[in-house]
Amino acid sequence: MVGPVGLRRFARCAAITVFLFVYSSWAEPAVEMTSTLFVGGARIDVITGPGGAQLPVEDLIRWANSAAESVRIYYGVFPISQVSVHIIPFRGKGIRNGMAFGTDEGGRITLRVGTETSAAEFASDWTLTHEMLHLAFPSVADKHHWIEEGLATYVEPIARIRAGHLASQKMWAELVRDMPQGLPESGDRGLDHTHTWGRTYWGGAMFCLLADVEIRRQTKNKKGLEHALRAILEAGGDIRKSWDVSEAFRIGDRATGTRVLQNLYEAMKDKPVHVDLDGLWVDLGVRFDGQELKFDEDARFAAIRRAITTDSRSAERYCSSGRPTAILRGRTLRRPRSVA
Repeated sequence: MVGPVGLRRFARCAAITVFLFVYSSWAEPAVEMTSTLFVGGARIDVITGPGGAQLPVEDLIRWANSAAESVRIYYGVFPISQVSVHIIPFRGKGIRNGMAFGTDEGGRITLRVGTETSAAEFASDWTLTHEMLHLAFPSVADKHHWIEEGLATYVEPIARIRAGHLASQKMWAELVRDMPQGLPESGDRGLDHTHTWGRTYWGGAMFCLLADVEIRRQTKNKKGLEHALRAILEAGGDIRKSWDVSEAFRIGDRATGTRVLQNLYEAMKDKPVHVDLDGLWVDLGVRFDGQELKFDEDARFAAIRRAITTDSRSAERYCSSGRPTAILRGRTLRRPRSVA
């Protein structure tokens, strides 16, 4: 993340109103197309650039709706009142190069999306959820980039599970497979001073997992990491604000009645900390041999594992079909602005 307002790198059943506006020029029709969704009171504009007419509009709407609902369910609210999602089409398949920014109007996300991307690929995508999660945490100094990326990496599958878009077995299998990338290697100087890809994304995700487990252990599973993150957001800590990371952790700890975030940060910020991941998986009751995952419901922290992916309100209030309702769809053709 760069700058105080935050350039972010890389990175249901309420009816949803959809407005379609298509701009055209003499040389190229449909230069820009905007679809607007309302999710939990927030406005989300999905804007496709030149070539976007080849993208499947219904899939784009469903994709954006699913990502936004996942984030809303995890936080209880959508993080900010307005965000624009700018789609840069390219020939081919897939969703790539997500970035999130804070703006005066709210938030802005950019992604590259292939014009041949299938409905199944949109449905399984994690990238937009990841980028939307960046909206819910304040911009911090560059040396703390690991908490921004680690938080989005860790929370993304949990949010999608709670919204009904991902199976918990898949998440735990991927965590067992990928989390070792966050372990310190030779020469590591702690999370604040080791800016490798593995330590930034997976070291940050490891911090979040350890915090989630420890908060739940200390509170007898009454609270988890989401309570800390919701408190930070409620205090005004979204992507548009520039905060000291220690202040964010203090607010989060106050919400859980613990010092977990502050203590973990003190332990991990400027020195390597060995984490026994194999022992943690045993305690959580996660067994994965590389092909098959099984849960041990008699494990010491099995109840914590279940609580991490289960929100008492997640049986709530949204349609499992994931098909947004188009109340109004209009099409307007305009000439482009003249170019000097």
